[in-house]
Amino acid sequence: MKGKEVRVGACIFAGDVGTMVRFYRDTLGLYTDWEGGDFAEFETASGELSFWIYGRKPFTEAMNLEYMPPKGINQSFEIGLWLPTFADVDAEYDRLSKLGVRFPAGEPMTYPFGIRNFYIADPEGNLLEIG
Repeated sequence: MKGKEVRVGACIFAGDVGTMVRFYRDTLGLYTDWEGGDFAEFETASGELSFWIYGRKPFTEAMNLEYMPPKGINQSFEIGLWLPTFADVDAEYDRLSKLGVRFPAGEPMTYPFGIRNFYIADPEGNLLEIG
């Protein structure tokens, strides 16, 4: 592979695809033309197949694996959503606060290395860093 020519995507496996799509579409504002089913792709500035959701059960069946739903906050990965300015980060925190979103680490923080961020958990406990 030639690293700079490789496009990277991220997939979240979901126990309830509908609930997850509604969170990412309606709460976070990502666009999808999903109309049901076990797979939903979202359009982002990163391009095609940059982010999608796939049903956990059909995935494990396709891979011939045991279905093991996660519990609590998933600490095995995070997805970063990068906003243009610190003010945008604060505005998004305020907006999401009014929608009852979970903030496992609390309010936005500014770090000495120049990033301001906060974390949210989606309905199935996956972490998103908004910075």
